[in-house]
Amino acid sequence: MTISFADFLSQLASNPALLITVILTLGVVLVNGWTDAPNAIATCVSTRAIRPKKAIIMAAVFNFLGVLFMTMVNNAVAETIYNMVDFGDNYRNALIALCAALFAIVVWATAAWAFGIPTSESHALIAGVTGAAVALQGFSGINAGEWIKIIYGLVMSTVIGFGAGFLIVRLIGFLCKGMDRRKTTTFFRNAQIFGGASMAFMHGAQDGQKFMGVFMLGVFLAKGQGNVTNFEIPIWLMILCSLVMALGTSIGGYRIIKTVGMGMVKLDTYQGFAADTAGAISLLVASVFGIPVSTTHTKTTAIMGVGASKRLSCVNWNIVKEMVYAWILTFPGCGLLGFLMSYLFMRIF
Repeated sequence: MTISFADFLSQLASNPALLITVILTLGVVLVNGWTDAPNAIATCVSTRAIRPKKAIIMAAVFNFLGVLFMTMVNNAVAETIYNMVDFGDNYRNALIALCAALFAIVVWATAAWAFGIPTSESHALIAGVTGAAVALQGFSGINAGEWIKIIYGLVMSTVIGFGAGFLIVRLIGFLCKGMDRRKTTTFFRNAQIFGGASMAFMHGAQDGQKFMGVFMLGVFLAKGQGNVTNFEIPIWLMILCSLVMALGTSIGGYRIIKTVGMGMVKLDTYQGFAADTAGAISLLVASVFGIPVSTTHTKTTAIMGVGASKRLSCVNWNIVKEMVYAWILTFPGCGLLGFLMSYLFMRIF
């Protein structure tokens, strides 16, 4: 099942609740653009392989291509997010709870951005929506079969990201041993642009699908069709989400780029390429199996793995500690915020 753009506009004009849901969903996508999307291009900017403005344009283009092509092949990530909770049969209350969750996510992510901490927008989305569903339905509102994929993703993004970064940079060092450093630097500077584009592509494939899944959930709840379990994502929605995400990246991306790409580990071009490649491969595997993973976790742990391959002291563990605290707090913090906002919204509306 899907929805045409004309049908969507017609519903939007006649349903204020849907209008609010759409505004909040696009607000979350915008925040994702300035908090999560910059991770894809952080390393290639920090090593000066590409200028920030060009990198942001590249990220916008490849985010869109990732959303478009990966969704055409497999929209399993969107369906996992769509089906992970059950808001019940009262679609009016369900829509209010969803709005509360989205508002909580925007508040949480904006606070993290203000401190320059690359918190996971994916985990904020999952926690906020889950907290709102629990407020409405109790723990029976959680679909355990879909939620277990999120646990897999949490482990996968950390372990595979770190391990792949460690192994790929070691492999590059072995293959390029004895080569002219000037020639390899030129090669990897160009290759890193490809790596950054690949990360942006996979960011669109992962995060774009997550938010489109929530968007479609809001649309179907507004239509009184909350029992829909399978759907097709329309191209107009892919374009809309990609453009809003690109706008967010252009607004606030540099602050996160500085934290991830410059503050945590000082990278050479070949190391930046290794981190981008490791992150893109990890995201591709997760997307194929419909496992929602955090692009922030995946990219930052890949950078850690690259730095640790030389020696552990190459990693700025103080910055890592701040990020880990933010990651740990996201699930209970944003979940509780979604829960409380849902109660508040239900009493106001």
